[in-house]
Amino acid sequence: MRWNALLPALAVATTLSCVDDAAARPLAFTGVRLIDGQSSKPIEDAVLIVDGERIVTAGSRTTVVVPSDAEIRDLHGRTIMPGLISDHSHVGIVHGVDVGAQNYTRENILAQLKAYTARGVTTVMALGLNGAIMPEIRAEAHAGRIPGADLFGVDRGIGVPDGGPPQAMVRVSPDQLFRPASAEEGRDAVRAMKERGTDMVKLWLDDFGGSVPAKMQPAVYAAVIDEAHRLGLRVAAHVHDLEDARAVVRAGADVLAHGVRDKPVDPDFVTLLEARHTWYIATLALDEATFAYADAPAWAQTPFVRTALSHDLKARFDDPVWQRDTRSSTKAQGARDSLAMNLANLKVLKDAGVRIGFGTDSGAAPERVPGMAEHRELVLMVQAGFAPMEALTIATSQAADLLGLRDRGQLEAGRLADFIILSADPSEDIANSTRIIEVWQRGRLQEPGSSASP
Repeated sequence: MRWNALLPALAVATTLSCVDDAAARPLAFTGVRLIDGQSSKPIEDAVLIVDGERIVTAGSRTTVVVPSDAEIRDLHGRTIMPGLISDHSHVGIVHGVDVGAQNYTRENILAQLKAYTARGVTTVMALGLNGAIMPEIRAEAHAGRIPGADLFGVDRGIGVPDGGPPQAMVRVSPDQLFRPASAEEGRDAVRAMKERGTDMVKLWLDDFGGSVPAKMQPAVYAAVIDEAHRLGLRVAAHVHDLEDARAVVRAGADVLAHGVRDKPVDPDFVTLLEARHTWYIATLALDEATFAYADAPAWAQTPFVRTALSHDLKARFDDPVWQRDTRSSTKAQGARDSLAMNLANLKVLKDAGVRIGFGTDSGAAPERVPGMAEHRELVLMVQAGFAPMEALTIATSQAADLLGLRDRGQLEAGRLADFIILSADPSEDIANSTRIIEVWQRGRLQEPGSSASP
C-alpha cells in the first residue's frame, strides 16, 4: 500500500494479475528485518521465501537457502512482519457517519474488508451483529476470491430484550441479533446460530452504563454458554464492569470481548482468568476514539489517519463545534476514565500471564475506524506497559491463537503468506507500524486503492 507522499515507493507497482504471472516462481525477500510473530526480537538481515500463497521458510540469511529459480527482491532497510489479526471487529454497521441495518450490504462489507487490508489487518473476526449474507462473503474471503481481509464472524449474536446492545446505538435489523427472554430461547438462539455456521457465539451482558433497563439474566447467559459448549462453540461476552466479567467467566465464557473498566481487577479475578484459561481483549482504542478526535492530537492529523476517514467523518472531526461539544460531554469524560482504568487493569493481567487477545471493536461506530483503530490499539498497549514486540506478538500470533487459526499469525514455513512491508522498525517505535509500504495476502501483493473506510 502506498500513502501518496507519506511513504517511499518500493519495488514495483504491481497488480494482482502481475503477481499471478510471477507466482510460478518463488519470491525471496532478502536483507529484511524480520518480525516473525513469535520471537522476542527481530531477526536482522533475514530472508523470507514465499511460493504461491504459503511461506516456504523465513529466518537469518545464514540459515536460509534461496532457491535457484527464485525472484529476488532486495529489501535492505525494510521490516517485514505478519499481517495484523483482529479478534474483535465489526462489518456492515457503519457507512460514513451513518449507523444502521441499511449499511449491511455486500458492497459496504467488501469495501470495509479492503480498508482493513489497506492498513495491514489481514484477518478480522466480525464479532456479532451479522446478517444472512455474512456466510457467503466469509466463504469467498476464505477462498481468496475477493480482495480484502479474510473474514470470520459471529452469526447475529445474543442480546437482551430492551437491553444491550442498545437498539438506539446499533440500529440493526431483527435478522442481525437475538434477544431471548428466557433460558430456553437462549438455547434456541445458539442452535440457530450453529445452523447458519457461526464461528463463535457472542452475548451482550451489561447495561451499557445504565443506559438500558436490564442486564442479561444469569439463567439466560448460563444456558447460552452451556448450549454453545455442547455444540462445540466458544462464547465471547461483552462486558464493562468487574462483577459482570467475574460472573460470566464463572459461568464458562471463553473470551471477554472488552476490558474491565469500572474498578481495579482483584487477585481473585486474576486467578479465575488464569484457572479458566479465559482470553481477555481489552479494546483500549474503543474508549480513546470517543474523545481523541475532538482533542485533535498530532497523530490524528497524519496522512495515515486522514486517508482512512470518509469525507463525512473528516468533516465531523474538523468541526470546531463538534470538537468543543465532544470534549465537554459527560460521555467523553466517562471514556477518559474508562480508558485509564482499562490501561491499568491490562497491565495487571499482563504481568499475571493472563491470555491477551487483540481487538478494538472497530467498525461498530463511525469513530472506530477499520484498520486505523488497530494501530492505535498497539500504541495504547505499549502505553499500558507492553514492549513493542510483545504488543506485535499479541496482534499477530496470539490473536490467531485466540481464533484457533494455526495457518497464520507467524512468518514460518507452511503458514499463509500474509505480511506487511514497513519502511521503519516497529520494534523500536510502535508508531512505525503505520509506515506501510506494501501489504501481501496469501502471497499476493494487494492492489493499491481507496483506503478510506466507507
